[in-house]
Amino acid sequence: MAVTVPLPRVAPEHSPADSPWGAYASWYEEALGWAVVGGPPAQLVTGARFDVLELPADAGTELLRRPVATGPVALTGRRMRFLVAAGSADELEGLLDWLEWGGVALDLTALGAGGRITAPVPPGRPEGSPRGAAVWLRPPEQGCEALLPSLPGPGQGAGPRHGGAGPDLVRLVAAAATECHRARLWRRTPPRSAAA
Repeated sequence: MAVTVPLPRVAPEHSPADSPWGAYASWYEEALGWAVVGGPPAQLVTGARFDVLELPADAGTELLRRPVATGPVALTGRRMRFLVAAGSADELEGLLDWLEWGGVALDLTALGAGGRITAPVPPGRPEGSPRGAAVWLRPPEQGCEALLPSLPGPGQGAGPRHGGAGPDLVRLVAAAATECHRARLWRRTPPRSAAA
């Protein structure tokens, strides 16, 4: 039988905004205009301003070494999260099929409308952040949603909002799928010393 334990109460003389997590949530809401719910730690709502392409950290690390344009990137434990244009999560399955990755177990997922991610510690604010907290590897800036990887519009190159100047979601997904597959194979292959 599961027992539900209530969350600890905040002392009346302290408001949630006084805590580091409250300040972090305020930064997301005020500086970026992003929806924040719950906490601590605060959760960023996906699907309105951005979607998230999520993959294992080892594959994400290799993806960051490739010459593929990305938007903001966060690290949460053993998962890396790449922010992409809102609505992109709905395109992932079709893109993977089109890129001939359909049916391959890649550990590549997307969060769109109705999803949430743990809000990483805002850039330049490590004070008071708990060990293992989500962090930005490539932090967001105000208005960055207009530069997120997206599908090209009819008759346009990558980044339909910029007449071809923005990052291309197709290229990002293709590179992410390749790195997820490589990481999966690498994890399954025993080190040479163990194989000998």
